[in-house]
Amino acid sequence: MPTVFIPPTLRDLTGGVDRVCVEGSTLRRVVESLDQRFPGIAARLCSGDDLAPGLAVSVDGHLSTRGLLTPVAPESEIHFLPAISGG
Repeated sequence: MPTVFIPPTLRDLTGGVDRVCVEGSTLRRVVESLDQRFPGIAARLCSGDDLAPGLAVSVDGHLSTRGLLTPVAPESEIHFLPAISGG
């Protein structure tokens, strides 16, 4: 199962858990699994059918541009990160 690293800003929903293994073959399925285990987390990670504004996701060390459609392997490591913009 993919491992999701929970950012500090969401640990209030996980009881302080900083990583968790959940089911999912796409990022959308992973978020759904997270929300089943930690109700309310999907609302903070997503906005409609997209990642929440200001949020990026790294899967296996690569920033994804596919959002919730990003494929996830059973051994994947997933990190939700604040999006960084240049200026």
